[in-house]
Amino acid sequence: MTIESSFAARDRTAHPLDIATRLERSSNGRLHGATAEDYWNMTGPWGGTTAATLLRAALESPSRFGDPVALTVNFCAPIARGEFFIDLREVRRNRSTQHWSIELSQDGQGVAATASAVFAARRETWAHRPAVMPEVPPPAALRPMSTEGRNAWLQRYDFRFVEGEPDFGPRAEGALSGTRSRVWLSELPARRLDFLSLAALTDIFFVRIFQVRGRMSPASTVSLTSYFHVDETDLAALDPQPLLGTVDSRVFTKGYFDQSAEIWSPGGALLATTAQTVYYKE
Repeated sequence: MTIESSFAARDRTAHPLDIATRLERSSNGRLHGATAEDYWNMTGPWGGTTAATLLRAALESPSRFGDPVALTVNFCAPIARGEFFIDLREVRRNRSTQHWSIELSQDGQGVAATASAVFAARRETWAHRPAVMPEVPPPAALRPMSTEGRNAWLQRYDFRFVEGEPDFGPRAEGALSGTRSRVWLSELPARRLDFLSLAALTDIFFVRIFQVRGRMSPASTVSLTSYFHVDETDLAALDPQPLLGTVDSRVFTKGYFDQSAEIWSPGGALLATTAQTVYYKE
């Protein structure tokens, strides 16, 4: 039995995301987990599950202090099917923040991903929220995007695009689409929102070059930084329901482009913002 199937067999009622990100501590103190077919992408696990898994290592540490406020993941190499190991190190802790260094590796493959995470004890302070959620139709008014025949991880989400749905149909040579997308997002099956779900969602947006050019081409995220603007109590107060995502890019040049995104609650609270650098080959 593989480690992945062993995890799944132990709790058949668990949500696929919980199985995909599950970690156990080995006798030498290292954490280990396994890739999940439910979240497979083109050549490896979807980056959202990798980000959530790395964050989970710190979330479940007995030394954890506060809630995550920032997570940076650097994708160094494709993760092969099977077992992986995570080394977690608390870099520093003070009265307000805790800093973590996290590394994912595989036997015979070396380091595949590194991360840094900042946790903090959030306190009630002066607040100002100039960002305003876009006015969009409700998710019930929009049709779900078909994910039939697409990569496995896409089957784990419901996408209802307000604008900017990927279009790979015929187009004139050199014709480009806009860079922005707005989309309602839901997990399948439904799962109560927590930091694992939120971390995964920060990488849910299709890389913009596919959207702009209307065709698939070699591209992959190199570095993703996610900022969380809520604490555990805020997330616990939200029922499982669609969240609004917005994503855009500013420049594509010399093999790399930027991509930034926002994730909003239906009530208009900005839950997370992200920025990533994406490699592309032409």
